[in-house]
This record gives sequence, C-alpha cells and structure tokens, in this order.
Amino acid sequence: MHYATSQTIAERIEDLYGQPLAALEAHAGANPHGTMLAALTSAHADLQLAERNIDFQLLRLRELTNPEREIGKFEAGHLLDCARRIAESVATRDAHAKTVSAVLSSLHRVPTAASPPPAGPAVPACAPAPAATHTR
Repeated sequence: MHYATSQTIAERIEDLYGQPLAALEAHAGANPHGTMLAALTSAHADLQLAERNIDFQLLRLRELTNPEREIGKFEAGHLLDCARRIAESVATRDAHAKTVSAVLSSLHRVPTAASPPPAGPAVPACAPAPAATHTR
C-alpha cells in the first residue's frame, strides 16, 4: 500500500538530516533518548503504524461488507468495530502528521562552513559554559 503522509514526513526528515531514513533510524536507535532525531523517527514509526492499521481495517471492512456475505448481529458488531478503529487510526495519523510537520517546519539545516572559523582565545577550564542559543 502507498502511505503518502508517512512518505512525505520521511522525505522531510531525510532532507533535514541529509541521509536516508534507514541510516537515521539506525543512528537514533543507538541514541534513543533525548535527541530530536530519535523523537522524529519514533513519531514517523507511529505514523506508519497508524497508516498500516487504516489499510488493514479498510480491508477487513471490505471483507465484512462483501455482497455475498450476510450481515447478522455478529457481523454488525465487527462492522462497527472496524469503523471505530479506522476513525481512531485516522485521528492518530492526523495528530502525528500535524505535530511532526510543525516540528520539521521549525527546524532547518545549518549550512556547512566553507572554511573553519578563526581560532579565538582559549577558554579557561573554569569558565562558565556559554548560554544556549535558539536557532529559530
């Protein structure tokens, strides 16, 4: 099946990090906590799971509504369950896509410098660490 939303997100992650998603997932797996890459690849995996579940439940729904099948009380319960699961997976997919898209929109690649910056004076070992700066 074709998963347009997760594929778009995967391409945006690859563009941001400049590497294929498989390599990024391997790197994130080695450093699973506290990194933006780990958060993005985890959210992407959740998005893919939701898309696969949508497809699975749609297939099941089509099987249950086959014109040659009779719909009784038992099948009606399964029809309702499939519809509920589809709705939940669509909501999950949309929430993940919205969040990951917002995060990716706030991030951008920092161009690599053509030459290294000039060396400044050495920082003494006891000097306080510089304050973190935001790159927005």
